[in-house]
Formats: sequence, C-alpha cells, structure tokens
Amino acid sequence: MARRTYTGGCHCGKVRYEATFDLDDGTTRCNCSFCAKARYWGAQVRPEDFRLLSTEGQVGLYQFGAKVGHHRFCPTCGVVSYSHGYVEELGGAYCSINVATLDDVDPSVLAAVSVQYLDGRNDRWDETPAAFRHL
Repeated sequence: MARRTYTGGCHCGKVRYEATFDLDDGTTRCNCSFCAKARYWGAQVRPEDFRLLSTEGQVGLYQFGAKVGHHRFCPTCGVVSYSHGYVEELGGAYCSINVATLDDVDPSVLAAVSVQYLDGRNDRWDETPAAFRHL
C-alpha cells in the first residue's frame, strides 16, 4: 500500500477529518487507562498531514494525567476520532487517527495491518507491555 488520503470522523458526522498516511506503516494499541477503556486503535500521522474538516468548536477535548495527549471527541455521539500531542518517544509532535473511524476501508485491509503495542500505562512508550491481548 502507499500513502493515500483517507477521510474519517465520528458516528454522527459532526467531527470530520482528512489524513494522508500509509496504513502499511503500522498501527498502535496503547494500554494507558484512556486508550484501554476507549479501545483506541491508532495510526500515527505527521501533524502536517492531518486536516480537521470540522470547526474546532465542534470537537471536544479530554486530557488526563500529565496532559501530553489531547484526545479529541464528538460531544454529540462521544466517538474519539483522533488525538494529538507531544511524546518524545513517539518522535515528538504527533497526530494519531482512530483507525476505527476511517471511512470506506475494507475490513480485510485493516485485518492485515501490523499493530505495535505501547506501554502508555507506565509512560514507557518505546516498550511493549507484558500483557496486551486484551487491547
């Protein structure tokens, strides 16, 4: 697969985005308290390759702990479509789209992408947690 531009967004359609990336670069699942509960499945996107199509006022913001991540969600339907922030171990400034919110991606394509598991619960972003099958 090659870099391509995907669209995505929340369930009700109020939060919409566009992002250019290559799914073959892999995806992430994190064990931090937020990602584990939200079942967040991320694809890292360079910040300059992410475009919010909705207005900022239509997007909710949730942060916790050290507040390094900005988890962005729809205040109407509650779906978390993307996050952004700064984590040195992830390469500094990042944007992560929730793979589950992509439009029109064949499930067989998603089933084939690689997944890297992150130990966000212990702020050890460069390590795989001991247990991750539940993610």
